[in-house]
Amino acid sequence: MPWTELQIHTEKQDIECAGWQRLNELIDQAAGDGRAEFSPGPEMSPSEWAQITELPKTISKLKRVKHFILNGSSLVRIPPEIGEMAALEQFTPYTSYRLHWFPYEITRCTKLKHSTVSTRALYGNYKYRAPFPTLPQDHPGVPDRCSVCEGSFGAAPPLQYWVSLRVATDVLPLLVHACSEKCISNLPQTPENYVRFPHQGGLGLEQPKSE
Repeated sequence: MPWTELQIHTEKQDIECAGWQRLNELIDQAAGDGRAEFSPGPEMSPSEWAQITELPKTISKLKRVKHFILNGSSLVRIPPEIGEMAALEQFTPYTSYRLHWFPYEITRCTKLKHSTVSTRALYGNYKYRAPFPTLPQDHPGVPDRCSVCEGSFGAAPPLQYWVSLRVATDVLPLLVHACSEKCISNLPQTPENYVRFPHQGGLGLEQPKSE
């Protein structure tokens, strides 16, 4: 069955719901006690956990968390602030089947060595080669600064590109918001068996054959 054009999830998080309030409480607690593992799902009711489609930007406060667990979530995006989780060593968003991409900022987590991701849900995954949505697209996950150099975007809108890179255990489709073509040219080399250059997606993009 041929693929149809895909769109990035654009739904916004309901910040008035009980789940959002509870998640913010848990983040504050975790930031305060300096715990090494943070798994909010089991500390929320199933209905509360299902209400979460986007994490708060305040995950940037989780400076000591080494293992971040998001199993079975309804998340559709991870905020770029994950790049500020400096101690992160293991990332587990397993069975979060609505997560199709990740922010390029996750590459700033230099200690991140292990991940457990439901790769079949990812754009460009090696089994099914789901197409990448055509860029640019408006969506709520646009960062405040350049994904690559952290500089200002200025008056112009950011340049949006996809790049597939190995992050910990997995090769992930990363969404880059760049301030210039120079920053795009400075992106790392993509591994073999993936599109070997930064691109803007679309059904016309030729991907390697599925395994």
